[in-house]
Amino acid sequence: MSQISVPQGQWDLYRYPVRNNDPLRAWDAADEFILNELHDQSLPQPSQRLLIVNDSFGALSCCLHPYEPTLVSDSCLAYHGLLHNLKSNRIAQDCITFFDSLTTPPGHYDIVLIKVPKSLALLEDQLVRLRPVIKPESVIIGAAMVKHLSASAIELFEKILGPTHTSLARKKARLIFSSFDAERTLTPLPPANLRLPEFQLNLLQHPGVFSMNRLDLGSRLVLEQSHLLPPAKVIIDLGCGNGILGITAARQQPEAHLTFVDESYRAVDSARINFEAIFGHRPARFEVIDCLNGIDRDSADLIINNPPFHQQQVVGDQVAWQMFRQARQVLRRSGQLWVVGNRHLGYHTKLKRLFGNCKLVASTHKFVLLKATKS
Repeated sequence: MSQISVPQGQWDLYRYPVRNNDPLRAWDAADEFILNELHDQSLPQPSQRLLIVNDSFGALSCCLHPYEPTLVSDSCLAYHGLLHNLKSNRIAQDCITFFDSLTTPPGHYDIVLIKVPKSLALLEDQLVRLRPVIKPESVIIGAAMVKHLSASAIELFEKILGPTHTSLARKKARLIFSSFDAERTLTPLPPANLRLPEFQLNLLQHPGVFSMNRLDLGSRLVLEQSHLLPPAKVIIDLGCGNGILGITAARQQPEAHLTFVDESYRAVDSARINFEAIFGHRPARFEVIDCLNGIDRDSADLIINNPPFHQQQVVGDQVAWQMFRQARQVLRRSGQLWVVGNRHLGYHTKLKRLFGNCKLVASTHKFVLLKATKS
């Protein structure tokens, strides 16, 4: 926990999931820059509607909660982080209205604040989806750390919203200011098409979903070795992305029940689209949740996992470690966790510590496919 001090006040903010002695802050200099800019412009006014996009842990939403903002995000972790920080600061949760990134909020907004995401495809789609809620007189401010802000991102603001300029850098952060051009006609981007004839797959996925235009090498390794997957009645694709691993397992085991889990609304909806296109009305479960929170203990026979090695812009293994711990709880006795990851991440050490065993299924020069069995 750390305390942010800005003109709007002081607030205790935590990254989410909350970890003891976390050295990382729940906000960055771009958040501080945008809050100071609003103060300098005497914004928002009490009557103005405020929209915040991609507020990772609720820093902007907490600091601006008196204006009852609307938050749009693709991350359920961002939403739960916001709820945690509102509660920690004794702020009523109903002062914030939340929409996932595939849903357009109703009405128009006077002020739109956008934290620039890592994915340019996600940014492009979000900016297009924002156009119906913006007015010519709306104040539009983007924000990012300089090291994460590409010229291409700035060009998207110019192309999609209207005339755009940037601030000078402050504490290695920069602001983007756009004026809305209502005459431009743009529609949301269609799902990307990923054709994999070697695996007889044709997958769709929303812009911004991991590995949108090509099959990542880790997933390829799993697909090539999928004939080795053990028989299972209940299978979970943990961190499902477009659902490719779970769909592959479902093909081999037509009687199995599949659950697709991800913290991204776009990912889970992509998995749903692809599963239904291939299997029709075959029962399956699609959950936007943090790792395996809410999944019954001792309920799965097989969990397949291609874990992320970063959370937003921060590289680390905290999310993978949480996935492994919860997978052990959710697996039945003799159930297996199959994990693919970069060789240098050392997942075998963590799995052996948790499960008491870990076997190498297959490997390439960069990736390893591991399995651990719950005893």
